[in-house]
Order: sequence, then C-alpha cells, then structure tokens
Amino acid sequence: MKYDSIILGGGPGGYVAAIRMAQYGLQVALVEADAIGGTCLNRGCIPTKTLLHTAEVLTEAGHTAGVLSKEMALDWPALRARKVEVSDTLRGGIESLLKANGVTVLRGQGFVTGAQSVRVTLSDGSVQDLEGENLVIATGSRPVVPRIPGAQGKGVYTSDSLLETMPELKRLTIIGGGVIGMEFASIYQAFGTEVTVIEAMERILPPLDKELSQNLSMICKKRGIRILTGAMVQEIMPDLTCRYSQKDQVQEVAADGVLIAIGRAPNTAGLFDENCMPEMERGRIQVDAVGQTSVPHIYAIGDCANGGVQLAHAASAQGLAVAAHLAGKPCEIDLQLVPSCVYVSPEIASVGLTEAEAKAKGIPVQTGKFLMGANGKSLLTNQERGFVKLVADESGRVLGAQLMCGRATDMIGELTLAIASQLTVEQIASAIHPHPTFAEGIAEAADTLLGYPIHTAPRAKRSGN
Repeated sequence: MKYDSIILGGGPGGYVAAIRMAQYGLQVALVEADAIGGTCLNRGCIPTKTLLHTAEVLTEAGHTAGVLSKEMALDWPALRARKVEVSDTLRGGIESLLKANGVTVLRGQGFVTGAQSVRVTLSDGSVQDLEGENLVIATGSRPVVPRIPGAQGKGVYTSDSLLETMPELKRLTIIGGGVIGMEFASIYQAFGTEVTVIEAMERILPPLDKELSQNLSMICKKRGIRILTGAMVQEIMPDLTCRYSQKDQVQEVAADGVLIAIGRAPNTAGLFDENCMPEMERGRIQVDAVGQTSVPHIYAIGDCANGGVQLAHAASAQGLAVAAHLAGKPCEIDLQLVPSCVYVSPEIASVGLTEAEAKAKGIPVQTGKFLMGANGKSLLTNQERGFVKLVADESGRVLGAQLMCGRATDMIGELTLAIASQLTVEQIASAIHPHPTFAEGIAEAADTLLGYPIHTAPRAKRSGN
C-alpha cells in the first residue's frame, strides 16, 4: 500500500492535515488507534466546554434578576449523556469529511519502521505494511501522573478519567492550577462541589499575564474556591486526603476525589524503530519551522512536537502548514502567533506579547486598558471583574492583547488578525464596534491608549505630551 503521505494520529492536527492534503490531490492514509478527533474532541476541549456551558447556565440563572432558581438541580445522567452526544455528533461529521475527501482511514496502532514506511496493527489483530513518500507524526499527548505516593489510588483522576466518569463529588482537590485545573475548578464549583486547588508555582495560570492570574484568583476565592499556591503535594492518602507542604509547613486537605492536572506528555514511546528515530527532547520530537524532523521525509505536528503550545488550534494550523509544504502550495499562517484561551468565567484569552514580555525583549511599549465594569453588556449579564488590555509599540502597531471578560475567547480572533496584519491601534479604533457588545471593550481599550477614552477616566498626560 503506497501513499503520498501517511499520517499517524487522527486528532485536530492529523485529521486537518489529512483533509487538506487530499484537497491538494495527494493520496493520504490516516492511522488512528483510538477515536477520530483525538484528545480535543473526545477527552478535552469539546467535553469540557459542554460541561462548562451547563455550569455557566446554572451560575447565570442563579444571579439573573426575575429568575426563580430555587428548584433548579443538576441532572447528572443527562449531563453525561449530553457530553457524549456532542462528541459523537462532531466525530461523525469528521469521519464523513475524511471519507468524502478520499482519505484512507486505518483503525489500529502505527509503528514507524523506516523513514517512508509504517506497520499498522489493525483492530482485528491483522498487520498491514504501508509505504509513503512522507510521514506525519500527530500522535498527541497524555496526562502526566507524578511519582508521589497514592497518585495511582482509587478516587484519583486525570482529566481523561474524570471526563469519562464525571463523578458526583462533595469535595474535589485539584493538583495543578494551570488551564486544565482551573477549568475543572470552575465546572465543579458551579455544580456545588467544594473545590481546593493546589499549585506549586506562586500563582495560578503561571504562563499567562500576571494581572489575568491575579484577577481570576480573586474571583475564585470570592466564589469559594480555595487556592493554595507555592504548595507541593507530598502524598495522597487512601482516604483521598492530600498532604502538602507550604511555606515549610506540612498541611492536609480532605476530599472525595482528587484530580491530577499538572501537564501533558507526548505520545511517542515505542513509536519508532531505532533505524529511523528522530531527535527528541524528553520524548518530544524536535522539528524545524515547517515541522521537518532530523529524519528526511518524517514530519511532526501538535503536542508530540516541540516549538509550540499544546492547543488544538495550534496543531490544526501546523497540520495546514505541513500539508501546504508537502503539496508545494503557499501558506501564510504565522505559526508563532497562537491565541491562548481559558474557558473559566469570565473567559480569558491572550495573543502576542504581554507588557512584561515586550520589556524583557527590550521593546518600548505603550498600553491601553479598559475595565469591563463600564461595559453595558458586561453589566447586564452580571459579569465579574474583567478588562481588555492592548499592548502596542511606539508607532502604535499592536503587539499583543490580554482579555478577561465575557466571550473573550471569541473576541481574541479580531486581535489575532490585527497583529498578523500589523494593524495599529488607530486602525482598531477606527472600526465601529456594535453596541451593546463585549467587543466594544476592544475599541475602548484602543481609545484609552490613544488618550481619548469615552467610558474610562483619562490618565494623567505624560510630560511633553
């Protein structure tokens, strides 16, 4: 069986690359050992956002004037069924698209036997050898489980197993205050669970802008989520009590369930024969700007490769870029400009440089921030504290944006386009944003940076201005 491209992994990187390559006229085989759609569709983005939607409805109903919510209750079986239904529907659509575009899908475990060959152990136990002009590795990642006593015990979950079972819990301890941990904290708190987050770093969401982290921490504490930073878990006891150290003191927190959410590791173990093993670092395949590994004809994209954030849309963009490269087509996607989204309430989104990152690079910047408490849509929908912040260079060209507000994850697309197109703050301000919308905050932040705020008190003018 000979193909132009063989792709290992049917997640958002692999299936997008497969469809685009087929559209370019290439003969493509896609090998997937599990469900099409990968972690994002089956154990990540889509299931968690389905749950978060229910969490948001519950929270909003409880704080909306004129709504009597005393009789509201969570139907756990219906919630679990809805989670499965959404993933099944989307997966069916992707499978139909793969078929319609002529992609050959093989259900089984792939093993790279050479730079242009793959052996697939199919789900029925049979073995099939494939040859391809190029191979694309898109095998994704899996949750990391630390080597601490009790981490494998009953009632201790990863994001995969927690989403699979969705247990009803009175008390949940989450180890890890990153994106995954904080999204689950938001979900379970809305469902009435007492939530404690234990984070080893000095703040939650450590990679993001410090102001975003601080605001979310204050909102979480207001909602009753207990956040312990600078804390290291030493042991998970059989009764699910977590023993941790904080400021040289050993303390404990009891729970009915423990979620470990400290990160994800690449799925590359046992994937390659020794004769075609590409360069790796801690299991992550090393690639260049177009996804090429150290082995000719072998490419890697998504979570299993270096050089990017572990996000579904980043993997998809890399898949499109590799497809264009192998088909000899142009591709203008900026793989370095990847928006980051956190689906808590209010939502968090960022793209480009933060003010601190720009200063660390020696880039003089100016910023404009609009507090969303003065935004009509935020007020009428009972949003918590939030803001829109723009970072621009001295010429006014937009370098970055940080948003914490309703629909921030939808609005970040406008600012990603602005940065990619090298637009200025003046150009953003010149576009009419409809009223009342959350998106007005973008224009307000631009006006603030320009020194002509409408709904923000003017800043003191700098000397010489």
